[in-house]
Amino acid sequence: MAHIPVLLNEVIDYLVPNGRTIERAIDGTLGAGGHTKAMLEVGVEHVLAFDLDLQAIVLAQDSLSHYTDHVTIVHDSYLQMAEHAQYKGWNQVDAILLDLGLSSMQLDTAERGFAFKHDGVLDMRFNKDGNQPTAAYLVNHWAADDLADIFYKYGEERHSRRIAREIIKHRPFVTTQQLAERVAIAMPRGKKSKIHPATRVFQALRIAVNDELQTVESALPIAINLLKTGGRLAVITFHSLEDRIVKNIFKDASTEIIAPPGMASIEEKEAIIKLLNRKPIVPSATEIARNPRSRSSKLRVVEKL
Repeated sequence: MAHIPVLLNEVIDYLVPNGRTIERAIDGTLGAGGHTKAMLEVGVEHVLAFDLDLQAIVLAQDSLSHYTDHVTIVHDSYLQMAEHAQYKGWNQVDAILLDLGLSSMQLDTAERGFAFKHDGVLDMRFNKDGNQPTAAYLVNHWAADDLADIFYKYGEERHSRRIAREIIKHRPFVTTQQLAERVAIAMPRGKKSKIHPATRVFQALRIAVNDELQTVESALPIAINLLKTGGRLAVITFHSLEDRIVKNIFKDASTEIIAPPGMASIEEKEAIIKLLNRKPIVPSATEIARNPRSRSSKLRVVEKL
């Protein structure tokens, strides 16, 4: 399945509003290059784009071959955006995009191990050349309590301890389908869910392998700081854990606290951003029909004060 950039029109409308010149933009999650290409097509002068996935970078380079003078692609985490921007001589930027979803390419490539639709090795690393442990290492070496904790914390899986005990009993696991089948067996019999029983466990493992939530939490203040006055930051999330982090950081950074007369002990705080949409933007029914993988996406946008 070809990768279709999610909420593309909405992202462009917010990051490149009519009449605004955008000289410097950052795409922190390049993927196959769909959002970056759209930004360049509407006149963004230069995009600094990041991805940990070399497979994605190769695809993006092909897609963006007509824009080589206007895009710089970096094989690194968006957590390092400030350092790379400074290296280019960029102290501030006009726009930043973070699309935190997996690409169709990652999901559909069996050897990446992100999904169990196609059997493949249990990897799940965004950066296959990195030295972080794979999902196979976690399920085959971690203690039951540690596995149960990430299944509950990162997958919101109610049967986390039951699943973890089953995994310990039957490991080692090598492939995605081996693990998915064992998780399904571990589930209590009863009402069937709309999603596969292993979906939450796979989400949890992927988040743990790539330290995704901590990366988002650490990167958002960096991104906000990098924006110039009037610059905009757009973030697309795909599950409640990420969206909660984004919502809370945006809320805190957009809240002003002024001490009333005689209450000097209250710590004052200036707002540094304003929310451009108080409720997240979600895909239209038309987009969901065209791209079912967009259905859980949410877009939040802020502007630097």
